[in-house]
Amino acid sequence: MRTTGAQGDEPRPTSGRHVPVLLARVLELLDPALTDRDAVVVDATLGLGGHAEALLARHAGLTLVGLDRDPEALRLATERLAPYADRIHLVHAIFDEVGSVLDDLRLGPVQGVLFDLGVSSLQLDEDERGFSYARDAPLDMRMDPTTGPSAADVLNTYAPGELVRVLRDHGEERQAKRIVEAVVRARRRAPLRTSAELVALLEQAMPAASRRTGGNPAKRTFQALRIEVNGELDAITTAIPDAVDALALGGRVVVMSYQSLEDRIVKRALGERSRTTAPPDMPVLRPEDEPELALLTRGAEKADESEVAANPRAASVRLRAAERVREAA
Repeated sequence: MRTTGAQGDEPRPTSGRHVPVLLARVLELLDPALTDRDAVVVDATLGLGGHAEALLARHAGLTLVGLDRDPEALRLATERLAPYADRIHLVHAIFDEVGSVLDDLRLGPVQGVLFDLGVSSLQLDEDERGFSYARDAPLDMRMDPTTGPSAADVLNTYAPGELVRVLRDHGEERQAKRIVEAVVRARRRAPLRTSAELVALLEQAMPAASRRTGGNPAKRTFQALRIEVNGELDAITTAIPDAVDALALGGRVVVMSYQSLEDRIVKRALGERSRTTAPPDMPVLRPEDEPELALLTRGAEKADESEVAANPRAASVRLRAAERVREAA
């Protein structure tokens, strides 16, 4: 199977353009839950299908449900997973729709759920999507380019106060007010349309000290716009509890996030379900007060040096996992 690379490049197989992050660890964590030949696993962020392909190859009777909001990712993953066509259900959906997708498929409780959050390899590598501040492109940043406002729409139409909120809340940008003042001045002259225009504006707006430390000064603003455009944090807040609700007893959920805002939500969601609900002075725990989850990782696991060397996009990954140990009350 072939896919098209950048203009002028030779087409590359999807498997060659996508290296799944922490693949061995993901398989190790999910394996104990997938021993049943009729097991069902959900890849809630299918992307180019690297994790899904490995799971299907490893477990002969496994049924896989794959979700992705990006139509191009779904097309490429469908081609990649064609040898397993009789064991897959691929759905155009945002990962916070995992509960309704499973209800529609009527597959019952599932044995595993995987989330690989953030922007995908496909979206980063396609220049015209506008996710990268390193290459000039239209300011789009929609994971599903068929719907919703773009990053340019956010920059050019949001009130100044709302833009400050976006940069502070989603990008943890200390210079948010200064940047927004520059954006407002620029958009009075002409709408901001391209990543190069925004990068140039940020370079001028940021204090010299900020430009010298903390990496590229555009990184936090681009992250903030991407999260706002795609509603990513709200989706995570909804999706993790719904995924836990879908797990069978003994089922496992594995979540990989790539920045602190995502990881905090994941940590809180899994932590809440791994604690007893009984009052502190309760002498004996009732069964319904027992934790629903047992955490499988101590804190957030990161990629080791060898994996980061082989796959630089693993550098910022934080992995958390848990197992359902009690049925819902």
